[in-house]
Amino acid sequence: MQPLTEFHQRQTRRLFFKNTGLAAGRIALATVLGPGLLRAAANVRQQRAHPSLPGLPHFAPKAKRLIYLFMNGAPSQLDLWDYKPRLSGLYNTDLPDSIRMGQRLTTMTSGQKRFPVAPTIYKFAPHGQCGTLVSELLPHTAQIVDELAVIKTVHTEAINHDPAATFLLTGNQVPGRPSIGAWISYGLGSEAENLPAFVVMTPRWSAKRPAQALYQRLWGAGFLPSKHQGVALRSQGDPVLFLNNPPGVDAATRHTMLDGLAKLNQAAFERSGDPEIQTRIAQYEMAFRMQTSVPELTDICGEPKSVLDLYGPEASVPGTFAASALMARRLVERGVRVVQILHREWDQHENLPRDLSLQCRDIDQACKGLILDLKQRGMLEDTLVVWGGEFGRTVYCQGELTQTNYGRDHHPRCYTMWLAGAGVRGGTAYGETDDFSYNIVRDPVHIRDINATILHLLGVDHKRLIYTFQGLDQRLTGVEEANPVKGILV
Repeated sequence: MQPLTEFHQRQTRRLFFKNTGLAAGRIALATVLGPGLLRAAANVRQQRAHPSLPGLPHFAPKAKRLIYLFMNGAPSQLDLWDYKPRLSGLYNTDLPDSIRMGQRLTTMTSGQKRFPVAPTIYKFAPHGQCGTLVSELLPHTAQIVDELAVIKTVHTEAINHDPAATFLLTGNQVPGRPSIGAWISYGLGSEAENLPAFVVMTPRWSAKRPAQALYQRLWGAGFLPSKHQGVALRSQGDPVLFLNNPPGVDAATRHTMLDGLAKLNQAAFERSGDPEIQTRIAQYEMAFRMQTSVPELTDICGEPKSVLDLYGPEASVPGTFAASALMARRLVERGVRVVQILHREWDQHENLPRDLSLQCRDIDQACKGLILDLKQRGMLEDTLVVWGGEFGRTVYCQGELTQTNYGRDHHPRCYTMWLAGAGVRGGTAYGETDDFSYNIVRDPVHIRDINATILHLLGVDHKRLIYTFQGLDQRLTGVEEANPVKGILV
């Protein structure tokens, strides 16, 4: 249950009348105790910009922070991580009905007369001491597999991008729920006093096609207090919109304006006791502090060449994935709790060999650079890094199949994600799929289990991180069974 001070909820008719009655009691109590009690409560909340909930974390955390690398569009597990050598002898044969078992297909391929098997054209090789098989498309990531727990049996129910991405990042296919970053911000707060607890970046992509749209709900606060939503860090123009003072307004004038506004808001708080007013005061103050902290954050002139080289030649190019990965390290280094990078257009329904190679080139060296940079700073041991998309891709070809070109449709039955860092057993390959990477044969991992694992590593029992909304105890993992994936944890 949320603390009483976090009472702001979207009003149902029942809650409206309930709160109206309670307000009368608050007025009477304030008359007896005086406004000093309300001011004292407000001052306690303002001691830290991002306090955790009382009693959290629930147990000693392995991870203090999360960097979530979301590959929007669904990377092909068959061409990157889930090697199936027997498929080479089945080129252009029909996918057996015994494998498909009448499972749901998207409208993009359900009308095909055939479902021809399309083996990957890419070579796989074992890497690291663990011997994990990795595609030649990821030569840099292959060098750090001893740091990764590769889960090959992630699955979901959603079969189209929008509900699938919403499900993965908010715990529900239906829009309106808080994102995972907002839940973590709400429960754990952060150590950053001059930056938001939750920051989001959406770098550009190289695939030669338009990308699926990204919606703010993927980093939104839903029914949680609005201060917990992700703050988007832009790569062009002002890093944060409306952060700079307008023409003719200097810093002193801005501070005077905010002081006056804070006094008005404080007076309103003392009249109503509504803690959302305190949220507004805190957000204004945070914006003022960010006028100094954000320019310092985004100035990478002090980064040594050796660090920039880790991330690759695009590390100094604003708007690239490499620059975003470097910025992620700088953010968590400054106390930000959650950083989310959403890299778009992994949706290769056709021309997969052309577009997948471009996407991998965007992220491959930067992923390695991020892991090594965190490790050399002693931060990987308490930073959790998560990589993956919203579902996988089919073994059968969508459209025309040739020896050098093919496309793949959406596949929610099994796909691959990896985790690294705090509390993660590096060098692990977890789970097994059938010879077609179509069905799971051992150790299934639902996306609810992924979210439960993330919270567990942060010291949070996913069943106990609850917010009451519209009469229901809501949580990130919902009401269905979810468990941390203990097989990938140290």
